[in-house]
Amino acid sequence: MATPYKAPLRDMQFVMHEVLEVEKHYQSIPAYADTNRELVDSVLEAGAQFAENELSPINRSGDEEGCQWNNGVVTTPKGFKEAYAKFVELGFGALASPVEHGGQGLPPSLGIAMSEMTGTANWSWSMYPGLSHGAINTVEAHGTPEQKEVYLTKLISGEWTGTMCLTESHAGSDLGIIRTKAEPKADGSYAITGTKIFISAGEHDMAENIVHVVLARLPDAPKGTKGISLFLVPKFLPKADGSVGERNAVVCGSIEHKMGIKASATCVMNFDGATGFLIGAPNKGLNAMFTFMNTARVGTALQGVCAAEGAFQGSLAYAKDRLAMRSLSGPKAPEKEADPIIVHPAVRNMLMTQKAFAEGGRALVYWLSTQTDLVFGAESEEVRKQADDLMSFLTPIAKAFLTEAGSEAAKHGVQVYGGHGFIREWGMEQIVRDTRIACLYEGTTEIQALDLLGRKVLQTQGGMLKNFTKIVHKFCAANEGNAAMAEFVAPLAALNKEWGDMTMKIGMKAMQNPDEVGAAAVDYMYYSGYVTLAYLWALMAKIAQDKIAAGTTEEAFYKAKIQTAQFYFKKILPRTKSHVDAIDGGLEVLMQVDVDAFAF
Repeated sequence: MATPYKAPLRDMQFVMHEVLEVEKHYQSIPAYADTNRELVDSVLEAGAQFAENELSPINRSGDEEGCQWNNGVVTTPKGFKEAYAKFVELGFGALASPVEHGGQGLPPSLGIAMSEMTGTANWSWSMYPGLSHGAINTVEAHGTPEQKEVYLTKLISGEWTGTMCLTESHAGSDLGIIRTKAEPKADGSYAITGTKIFISAGEHDMAENIVHVVLARLPDAPKGTKGISLFLVPKFLPKADGSVGERNAVVCGSIEHKMGIKASATCVMNFDGATGFLIGAPNKGLNAMFTFMNTARVGTALQGVCAAEGAFQGSLAYAKDRLAMRSLSGPKAPEKEADPIIVHPAVRNMLMTQKAFAEGGRALVYWLSTQTDLVFGAESEEVRKQADDLMSFLTPIAKAFLTEAGSEAAKHGVQVYGGHGFIREWGMEQIVRDTRIACLYEGTTEIQALDLLGRKVLQTQGGMLKNFTKIVHKFCAANEGNAAMAEFVAPLAALNKEWGDMTMKIGMKAMQNPDEVGAAAVDYMYYSGYVTLAYLWALMAKIAQDKIAAGTTEEAFYKAKIQTAQFYFKKILPRTKSHVDAIDGGLEVLMQVDVDAFAF
């Protein structure tokens, strides 16, 4: 049977309190200054209980049952509605939302830790409240006072949920060619007509209303991305008192039959002259939507962490229990008929890879979320700008790299189990299926890689890259004379320098042919991801070394942290070399084969 989820509270606390020093961080932001360690830990513990006891038990059953569509009505699997009602009752959805609209006013970074637990326990279920976060941020950032009064309060409480309606069947990620229309009406609202596909949580039975955030074109809109506006289109039109009124002309035409996340309704949504309300300025919808998209991308990066953590927990339990063959260096459990497979180096390699990706990925996403705290809450414009720039640079790395790493960790989960990993009741193949989509939605790995190299690095003349490599350089310089850190600092410093040199070389080639960016982008993204995690693993190793030196009752925990960092540097980080070689391979070998030669 599948291993029940257990929240990794000790490691979460390590990252939050020891690596990121969140209490000190929160005290520097007036809006979050009352968020102390005791409050953080109590929220994490409450979230752990909910994830372990309410969500984990309905993860596999939800996958087996899936969502059901019947004439526009979508029914979620058994237990999902009840779990959502409890989630709302406990106030978890309102954790990181503003107090003036019914939220608890806690930092976004604490909300991310909560999302990790619900996501690892049951990713399909977590997508329903997860989509609402983006809608909340969009209305909060761009809505009128009236829109905030009507929609924000209900979205924050969880009584209503939200969606993001971007994609159309002919457009995919190219939003400049969407066709959904918005016709002005006499009362100031708009009639929205068109069809959107791949809409997560577009229709369900868990909340009384669903607020669709929809991209559409006004009649006089310019072509391309400069002519897109953003609209709020509720499933039920709100009455004056805020309660739900008449049904709007938006209907779920069907739900997708998917490889994974089967308990999350992925809908085709038909808007047939539905009443919508402009949010933000006309023809500036894509700018407003970026609020939503960045939130969603960090949330998707988190799915990679969830997949790695879930696969690791299942693999570890199985590897300790499963007996097969003897260790090559002699029996390790002579009293048993064979040794547990955890003694075999090949199995250890898979377990350590999962562990390194889960714990390193957690550090990256949590760090990214503290920058969100600063963007939303810091008093100084300079601090907000620095945080926003760092987020802009790290988000495509986190989204693309961590989802690919999560997919790799999930694959190792199946492999550790052997034949049993291919069997449904063990839970490993579900993680593979559920997490594969994370490499696709919110911009594929390839699109994120282009965004990183093209927009964030080359278009800023390397400015955003330098902001980050300076952080790494300062860390390396501060620890240069520390013999215990030499095994981490020397390779990290060398890679940090190579990163800049390699970027300059790609930029020079791109001046001759812009397609060189596309040829290098994916390998560049992987390289960037491995180096970013190397910095975080070196930082965590340093903190662990200091804790041991100061004397601690948790020496085993800190020792394992250092040893995982050593594994990462010796066994994972060398992958950067192959990506450098592939980048040097250039564009020509990709494009020289004539299209007609691809015949079969």
